[in-house]
Amino acid sequence: MKTLLHLQLVLLFIFSNSCNGQNTRSAPKSKAVETKTYAAATFPFYGPMPNPQVQISQYIRRMFQDKAGNIWFGTNGEGVCKFDGKNYFYYSPTDLRSGFGGDAVRGIVQDKNDNIWFATNHGISRYDGKKFTNYTINEGLAHNQVWSILLDKSGMLWFGTEGGVSRFDGKSFANFALPAANLANFPNAYPASKLINTIFEDKDGYIWFGSNGNGAYRYDGKALVNFSEIDGLCNNFVQNIMQDKSGKLWFATRFGGISSYDGKSFSTFNDKNGLVNNFAWIISEDKAGNLWIGNAGGGLTRYDGRTFTNYPEIPNKYVQSILEDKAGNLWIGTSGGAYIFDGKNFKNITRTNDGC
Repeated sequence: MKTLLHLQLVLLFIFSNSCNGQNTRSAPKSKAVETKTYAAATFPFYGPMPNPQVQISQYIRRMFQDKAGNIWFGTNGEGVCKFDGKNYFYYSPTDLRSGFGGDAVRGIVQDKNDNIWFATNHGISRYDGKKFTNYTINEGLAHNQVWSILLDKSGMLWFGTEGGVSRFDGKSFANFALPAANLANFPNAYPASKLINTIFEDKDGYIWFGSNGNGAYRYDGKALVNFSEIDGLCNNFVQNIMQDKSGKLWFATRFGGISSYDGKSFSTFNDKNGLVNNFAWIISEDKAGNLWIGNAGGGLTRYDGRTFTNYPEIPNKYVQSILEDKAGNLWIGTSGGAYIFDGKNFKNITRTNDGC
């Protein structure tokens, strides 16, 4: 039976008593945002390169294609890279010309005004095509370590941080922390008990939060419902949540493989019935309806609804991001750079040493 946490959110996430006896908690008051903006220099990457062909970046954490067709690569130490089909442009706090806020980029979305938002290890960066505007705890963000981002159907932005969830309406942040996980018995877990790894909105408008040790939470605008291993979820460390074309929800987890949820019950797939190992980072659906699973150490797996197919040919087995672009190309982001997969072969994407 699901655990209903009576965490009623009044106005902007003002909490009432919960069923597990927690004291009444109030979210910090919304804080009007005052930000500094920086002119964003549009320039190729320059620097000493030992080889004529180099990786876009060693570690591709996130990929996103904007409305103009540019592909953005969120890296784990070099900021963000934009590929316009010909040239690669880098934005990083190590180069003061860019004005970009963080070195690691874990989430990217584009709003209706074509602003691109980046979840980074030093807050949030917004790009309007000319300059960056950065948001941190100084503007009301719950925590500067931001791991996930959602633009919901109403245009509201949600951010998953190491201090819980922040919601941004364009003027101010409203923050709340979901119950902290007990990580004492999980030495291999990421040491952040309030971390929200992923935020997702389903077809019915529910907002889902994937936590670091407490399973998943579903928010209907008033209350939170918790789904955990007790309810059949394969593992409480949820890395990614998505919904397929049929409406089934999928959960990628750190220690238990993946689970699907049909609205009534969970089904689990792990190293005993399809996956190479149980650390699943991401699940993505292509236009044909195939699910692609990125695995930490297990590489890439495709699920067609009946059969799992693993691809040991991929040169790097640590897959954290997957993108099908508008042309139908499948991009695979790994801890060994980015690849394009045509269904048979993996082509490593490199750039010349002048960034072009």
